[in-house]
Amino acid sequence: MKTPVLALALALAALIGAGSAVAATLTVRPGDDLAAVVKAAAPGDVVEVARGFYRVNLLIDKPLTLRGINRPTLSGGQTGDTIRVTAPDVVIEGLIVRDSGDSLKDQNAGIYLYPGAHRAVVQNCDLTYNLFGLWIEKANDVRVQGNTITGKREYNSSQRGNGVQLYNTTGARIFDNNISFMRDALYVDVSHHAIFRGNKLHHSRYGTHYMNSYHNLWEDNDSYYNRGGLALMEVRDQVVRNNRAWGNSDHGIMLRTIQDSVIENNVVAGNNRGFFIYDVEYATLRGNLVVDNVVGVHLAAGSTRNVVEGNDFIANREQVRYVGARDERWGAQSGNHWSNYLGWDRDGNGIGDVPYEANDMVDRLTWQHPSMKLLLASPAVQALRLVGQQFPILRVPSVVDPKPRMQPGNQHWSQWRGKHFSGQ
Repeated sequence: MKTPVLALALALAALIGAGSAVAATLTVRPGDDLAAVVKAAAPGDVVEVARGFYRVNLLIDKPLTLRGINRPTLSGGQTGDTIRVTAPDVVIEGLIVRDSGDSLKDQNAGIYLYPGAHRAVVQNCDLTYNLFGLWIEKANDVRVQGNTITGKREYNSSQRGNGVQLYNTTGARIFDNNISFMRDALYVDVSHHAIFRGNKLHHSRYGTHYMNSYHNLWEDNDSYYNRGGLALMEVRDQVVRNNRAWGNSDHGIMLRTIQDSVIENNVVAGNNRGFFIYDVEYATLRGNLVVDNVVGVHLAAGSTRNVVEGNDFIANREQVRYVGARDERWGAQSGNHWSNYLGWDRDGNGIGDVPYEANDMVDRLTWQHPSMKLLLASPAVQALRLVGQQFPILRVPSVVDPKPRMQPGNQHWSQWRGKHFSGQ
């Protein structure tokens, strides 16, 4: 009969033995069958892949770690997915993953995380010359960090896939990736409670195309040299802060049909349109620097009941383009800075004594006659602005700031001038 102490010792020995089995490390070298080793591995094993070239379409259907040593290359041979993951708790790191198939219908990807691949980690990999870099579908709490993702740059935009595609997920963490030459660098749909931080998104259609997703944080990302930087559409409860959207050929940040969101402390510079705001309600825009865009803000489709405070609108050829049935009031609490404000501050409190109107007679004339932009700094045009203010019969509904700030809040605004689109 076993004593309690002996029984406990045997149980501990069994646990230690099981733990050592889980921790087994398998090594794959050039010439070995990587798929066979992964298939034979036990759940929890570590498969280390030595530097070399491996032609494989790999299925990972159990929890394990796939780790590259000195950056081996896994090539899908331009068919199917290079790596397909169907199990939870899989870690993929330190690999070059390339050459997926070309089927948009089948969504071929360098790494495809299938439904149920919860808590997957993809880190420090190069995903190159794949149709989609990472496709993540119905897989929660994934982490994608420190990867370089590039698409098939010779393809037309419509023929490419997206860099990272999130569909129907929660809790994703997308950190510190460099993504370029895709259709959209990040495509996010029906994905909630995610964080996107520290990514560089460039040379794509959209840096981010972001739809039907709630309670997400977008922070400290750079979106540049795309058609559009950040496009938020049909979303609510977003926080978009401390990002930089510059040199995009259309918009820097698009806000379309969003509610209950905060957009703060972003730099939007050198775009055709800095902000494109369409059908937006109950949003807060504060502390943003909007500088050297062709149009600083394009405001449309009844975007109202928003709080717009403490922003700097500097050196945009056209500060605000607005067509509406009534005035839109911005800056009622503390005001915004407008570099083309012509008023004065007789009491020296830092606030202009007369309101700023963004959509005045000169703005409307430049819409109708774009060649007038060559004369915007001339005394004659400045005098015309003052005349328009004195004769209300010439006035149309406008964005009105009753407390225009005389000085910008961002003291480093000038370093963002000249950041215009380059297709290179």
